[in-house]
Amino acid sequence: MISSALRSRLPRDYRPLFERRGPFRRLLPAFAVSDLGDGMSVVAVAWLALQLAPPGGSGLLVGAAVAAYVLPGAAGGLLLGRWLRGLPARRLIRADAWTRAVLLGCVPLAWALGVLGPALYLALLAGSSLLHAWGSSAKYALVAEAVPPGQRLAANVLLSTSTWVATVAGPALAGALAVAVAPAWLIGLDALSFAVLAVLAVRSGRPDGRGEGREEEGREDGVAAAVAPPAGPRRSGEGLRVLRTRPGLLGLLALTWLFNLFYGPVEVALPLFVGQDLHAGPGLLGLYWTAFGLGAALGTLAVGALRLLPVWPMLLGIVAAHGLAMLPFALHGPSWPSVVGFALAGVVYGPYSALALSLFQDGVPPAALTAVLALRASVLLTAGPVGTALGGPLTALLGPRQVLAGAGLAMAAVAVGAAVVRVRSPARGRIPSPAGLLRQETR
Repeated sequence: MISSALRSRLPRDYRPLFERRGPFRRLLPAFAVSDLGDGMSVVAVAWLALQLAPPGGSGLLVGAAVAAYVLPGAAGGLLLGRWLRGLPARRLIRADAWTRAVLLGCVPLAWALGVLGPALYLALLAGSSLLHAWGSSAKYALVAEAVPPGQRLAANVLLSTSTWVATVAGPALAGALAVAVAPAWLIGLDALSFAVLAVLAVRSGRPDGRGEGREEEGREDGVAAAVAPPAGPRRSGEGLRVLRTRPGLLGLLALTWLFNLFYGPVEVALPLFVGQDLHAGPGLLGLYWTAFGLGAALGTLAVGALRLLPVWPMLLGIVAAHGLAMLPFALHGPSWPSVVGFALAGVVYGPYSALALSLFQDGVPPAALTAVLALRASVLLTAGPVGTALGGPLTALLGPRQVLAGAGLAMAAVAVGAAVVRVRSPARGRIPSPAGLLRQETR
């Protein structure tokens, strides 16, 4: 809860989001709790895989574990639409949260019983991610439904900031706790955070906090009406049909997919770089992710200063600068140059998600937004896992240092290639600028 005095001190763009009866104000803490749990799992999932891996198989198991934590969500996003597309956004959030809470909670239980092996570990991670494309898309669909167009970018910035602050606190907390407890228990804390999200999503369902018990009966007042999905076509493939008519958004999706693809090997190579090249432990791995998350949080909050710049040069510049910031990993010697470079990579990456999602929210009709965002999440969820799956054998072949620097060079090359395509494309200019998004409320 935020007081009136504190709300009055917030920047003007953020104040309406914290009105007393606003749904966003009640749900933001719930998302922040689950973000913190996921931030801890950035360290815990990979480190537990290292402990469970057979001799000589650490790179492959780390890559498989990171992929299992997200890849089935892509399949769920594509295959479960027939049953999930018509559900309200809040209900999708709850379904995803309970799935992750139960299955991730089985990891420390199996560890305590001495039955947690690589196969069971991967199966639990895979099951926990099955509904995550729908849960993620529902979060931003809820923002688009409950927040006026002129406030969406500010809402997206706060959600992204929550994610990056958790990326600061989560790995740091995980690195500190890993000294005293096994990483399996840290994954248990992640499970608990999603249980908290599921409970808070129920309690914040109506202005009086009593949940959504009567939503099925057609209640149309308060927040229940605000978060119900708009009426519209729900046919299979609706999201793809909408995107085909918007080449600018298709181009943005392709750029983001390639960006995520080349980021995938980083999640495999970084823990191996820390453990093998630097001969350090989970504390240093947590420091890397903390530096990245802190930089990303600062970069996200700076999006207001960037909102008048042309969107495509800004997005391409983010991809290129992120790649160049990875090059210090190629240096031999102390760890601090690569820590600083990783922090700078976070700074430039921070605004990317908020800006890209705002463009989708603004450029897609409300009736099709949930389907388009679910398709977007499903497509993007394939990129990182494919990258991590490639990262395992690449790291074993080339070494973690070379993979980290090579991923940076690949990102820079993607930005240059996309710039060339953008200049030659007749569709350029069809995506509005962030300034246009922020001016909508006054029109």
